[in-house]
Amino acid sequence: MKKNVIKYGLLAGLIVSVWMLGSIAYCYSTGKFEGSMILGFASMIIAFAVMYPAIKNYRDKQNGGVISFGSAFKMALLIAFIGSTIYVAVWLVDYYLFIPDFMERYSAHIIEKAQNSGASATEIAAKVKEINSMKGWYDSFIGVVLMTYMEIFPIGVVVSLITALILKRKANNGSVAVA
Repeated sequence: MKKNVIKYGLLAGLIVSVWMLGSIAYCYSTGKFEGSMILGFASMIIAFAVMYPAIKNYRDKQNGGVISFGSAFKMALLIAFIGSTIYVAVWLVDYYLFIPDFMERYSAHIIEKAQNSGASATEIAAKVKEINSMKGWYDSFIGVVLMTYMEIFPIGVVVSLITALILKRKANNGSVAVA
C-alpha cells in the first residue's frame, strides 16, 4: 500500500502543480484571471482521480480483491495529502521567488472587476474587506501555507470519500462480492 500511496501521491502532486504553474504564469503575465479558479479546481479533481487506479490496483493485485471503506479512504487521504503537500510546496516557491506581488495584482483585479460590474458601494466595500482578509493570510508564511492547503485539500477529501465508496469490496462467505 505504501508504494502505491507514494507513487500516486507524487503523480497527483505533479499533475496539479504543473497545471497551477502554467495557469498562474498565464494569469500573472496577462492579467486575465477569469475562469482560472474553475480550471484550477478541475485540475485538482483530475489530479486526484489517480486515487481510483491506485486503490483499485492495491485492492485487486495486492489485497486479494478486497478492501474496506476505511482502508480505501485512508489510502486515498494519504494520496491527497501527498499531492496537496507538493502543490503547497510548489506554490510557496513560485510565490516567494517569482511572483511575490501576486496578491496585490490579484486583489487589484478583483476590486476593479467589482467596480466595473456596476456593484453598489456597499457591495464593493464588502469585496474589498474580503480581499483584505485574504491578503492578511498572505502576510505570514504559515498563513500562505494554511490558505493554500485550504484551497486544495478539501477537494482531495471529497474525492477520497467518493473513491473509497466506489472501490470498497468485502469478502462474503469466502467469495468476493461488490458491496
